[in-house]
Amino acid sequence: MRTELYIQIDPLSEVALYEQIAEQLKQLILTGTLAEHTPLPSVRGLAQMLGISVITTRRAYTELEAQGYVLTVPAKGTFVSYRYRERLKELGILRLNEMLSDAAYLAQALELDKESFLAQAAAHFDHAQEFEYNQLKARQAISQFIRNR
Repeated sequence: MRTELYIQIDPLSEVALYEQIAEQLKQLILTGTLAEHTPLPSVRGLAQMLGISVITTRRAYTELEAQGYVLTVPAKGTFVSYRYRERLKELGILRLNEMLSDAAYLAQALELDKESFLAQAAAHFDHAQEFEYNQLKARQAISQFIRNR
């Protein structure tokens, strides 16, 4: 079973067509619209659907595969990879490190000692654990981070 995709490309955009396609597919994967192991249209099928070159769609799929979002199995097709979860974690850790760095500099500017800073961080961590974890919000945060890079 193949998944119907809604991908919109802007031929007048400064962003290359393959990047537009890759970014939109990435967003569908990160938000869970395309689940793990979901088959994607063939390179030719997607090119035909979008009215663009097969080379362009192949490049988009190659980019996504290099980033760990999809996996191409010869004679079977291209599928959403299980590795995207690893990629999400990597990106999340990058974002967390940026936020921690900002927080540490702010704490120093406020002349907080290390123990006070860590106590604040621990309190926020504990508070977050009291609530049910919302994966969609986490995916959206990471998705936003990816768009801003």
